[in-house]
Amino acid sequence: MAADLDRAGRFADADEIVISAGGSAWFDAVAEVFAEIPALSLPVLKLLRSGAYVSHDDGHYLRVSPFNRVPDEGTLRPAFRLWAQVVSRPSGEQAFLNAGKRDAAYDLDLPQAQVVRSARDGSVRPATGVTVTGLSDQHTWLRTGPEAELEVGDWVGMGLSHPCTSFDKWQLIPLVEADGTVTEYIRTFF
Repeated sequence: MAADLDRAGRFADADEIVISAGGSAWFDAVAEVFAEIPALSLPVLKLLRSGAYVSHDDGHYLRVSPFNRVPDEGTLRPAFRLWAQVVSRPSGEQAFLNAGKRDAAYDLDLPQAQVVRSARDGSVRPATGVTVTGLSDQHTWLRTGPEAELEVGDWVGMGLSHPCTSFDKWQLIPLVEADGTVTEYIRTFF
């Protein structure tokens, strides 16, 4: 299309031609198509809009990433983990966290409970037996098995799906070291 528009003189008043395409799930295929764009009469800016390469996730894009289709290319690591505290444990099968739809990306998948940080001793363990079953406005609903050993005050680290919907909820995102120390903040403009 750009070549046709260029031949028709539609870029006569421009300094460059911008060709933009999405591609979080298929950025490898988009890059291949960009490579096939013929020489045009002006410089061409090839703009690949694939946000998942910057903020990979634990859900949707993990499943559809080119790195799963082409494993020799390597892997991407998720950029976000949402930590929320257990605020209620009404039964051995249920718990509630203090984060909800206002905090977590949820348009494609619910958050995934990954790890638990004990309020007693700070130890971190896998979130075995902990499953996110729903989100309210400000709470996460959990189903827990007997192996969960989850108590009020514990922290649950959750992986998120579809990371760009985290940017509209978190305009100031803390950058954290592995030990949980916040080292700086990243300002988002979504």
